[in-house]
Amino acid sequence: MTADDFRRLALTFPEAVEQSHMNHPDFRVGGRIFATLSADEEYGVLLLSPEEQTHYLAAEPAGFSSVPGGWGRKGSTRVHLDNVTGVILREAMTAAWKKRASKHLPKAKTVKS
Repeated sequence: MTADDFRRLALTFPEAVEQSHMNHPDFRVGGRIFATLSADEEYGVLLLSPEEQTHYLAAEPAGFSSVPGGWGRKGSTRVHLDNVTGVILREAMTAAWKKRASKHLPKAKTVKS
């Protein structure tokens, strides 16, 4: 998985747009960030719930880790692009997108394949 793969995947979600936050790319739905790339684009971050984070850390420990500090305790999850498959990343990113889109889109369950 590359930063470009991560970017392309993020932009497949309905109403997803790329912007910039603190000098690095982010992906938003309804103005709310659901994913980011590091400034050097070596890893991504998904804004999951703490429960979702626990699931992905257990399912793919080489591919996911908690962001250090308070953000990580709230569910912010680092994606190690070199160690994650497209299938599990799509699943995790879908969860992050749904969490943010649920307050913006009436049918946030609809995701393009």
